[in-house]
Amino acid sequence: MTRLPTTPAPAPKRWTPGTAPWQSVPSARPTAARVIIDNDFAGDPDDLYQLVHHLLSPSVDIRAVIGSRLREGDGFYPHPDSATQAAAIARDVLDRMGLDAPGLVVEGSNTPLASRTEPQRSPALDVIIAEALREDTDQPLFYVAGGGLTDIASALIAEPRIAERMTLVWIGGNEHEGLATPPPGAMPIEYNLLIDVLAGQIVFTDTEVEIWQVPRDAYRQCLVSEAELRGRVAATGPVGRYLYDETIAVTELVTGHGGHHPETYALGDSPLVLLTALRSFFEADSSSSRHVVMPTPALGADGGYTARPDARPMRVYTHLDTRLMFEDLFAKLRELDAWLTAP
Repeated sequence: MTRLPTTPAPAPKRWTPGTAPWQSVPSARPTAARVIIDNDFAGDPDDLYQLVHHLLSPSVDIRAVIGSRLREGDGFYPHPDSATQAAAIARDVLDRMGLDAPGLVVEGSNTPLASRTEPQRSPALDVIIAEALREDTDQPLFYVAGGGLTDIASALIAEPRIAERMTLVWIGGNEHEGLATPPPGAMPIEYNLLIDVLAGQIVFTDTEVEIWQVPRDAYRQCLVSEAELRGRVAATGPVGRYLYDETIAVTELVTGHGGHHPETYALGDSPLVLLTALRSFFEADSSSSRHVVMPTPALGADGGYTARPDARPMRVYTHLDTRLMFEDLFAKLRELDAWLTAP
C-alpha cells in the first residue's frame, strides 16, 4: 500500500548513522544494543512509523534494514516483487529523514520458503549471518521483525550457529489460549504469520533462537487516535506529514470499499522500538511492559500452538507501555522537524 514517490523528496539537511544532530541537548549515551530491522514496508504503513522511530533512537545501532516480502496477491501490494518494493520504500524514508547510510537497506527474499532445509537466498541472508557472527562486539543483537519470518528462517537454516547470538522480537502470531481470545472476525491465521507459515514453524520448532513474541492481542493495543495523528504526527513537518498521509490513504481505501473505520489506527509494529531502544536504564529490560515466559510451542500449519513442555523458554508479551512508546515517537518527530527546518 505504501506508495513510492515519482519524484524524490530529500530532506534539506543530512546526517549519518551514529549521530543525532536533531537533539537540542546532545546525549553522550553510547549505544546499548545492535538491531537488524526486518519489515514489509510495501504493506501497512505502521511499519514506516517503526522505521522512523528506530532510526531516531540513538541508543540502538541499526545494523541493517531489510525490506521483506508480503504474500503474493496481498491487498496492500499484490505483485511478486514486494521485497524489492519494500527496500525501495525504506531507502526513500531514509532520504526523507536526511539520513545518508549507503548499504544500510537490503532486500529480502521475494519468495516464501519451500523447504525446512533450504534457505531462500537474498542479499539479506549474508548480512544477517555476518552481523550475528561478529566477534568484535559484545553488544546484544536484536532481530526485530514486523512482518513474515522468511529471511530470518532462511538465515537460521543456512547458519544454525546464529540462533544463540541474537534475540528475535516478532510482531505476529495468534493469541495463546489462556492469555487472550481472538478479536471479532479475526483471520484464522494471524496476518504476519500467514505471510510464510512454514518460516514461522521453522523458527519456533526447528531452531533454538530466543523469541520475544508480540502476538495479535498485544499489538492490537497500539492504538492512536486520528486527533493524535493530526496534531502530533502530521503537524511535525514533512516527515510527519508523510507518515500521516500514508496512514490516511489506507483508511480512505477501506472506507471506499464500504468498510467502517473508527477514529483510531493501530501502529502495531511500534513495540519493536519499545522492547529494544526503550528498555530500562538500570537492569536493562522492557520493564514497563508485561510478559509471560513459557516453553516455546510448536506452530501448526493452521497457526495454532502445540505445547512442548521441555522446549526452550520464550516471552509472550501481554501488555505494552503505549504511553512511553508513543510519547517518545511524538517527541522525536518534533525534534527532527525543529532541526530540519531551523535556519
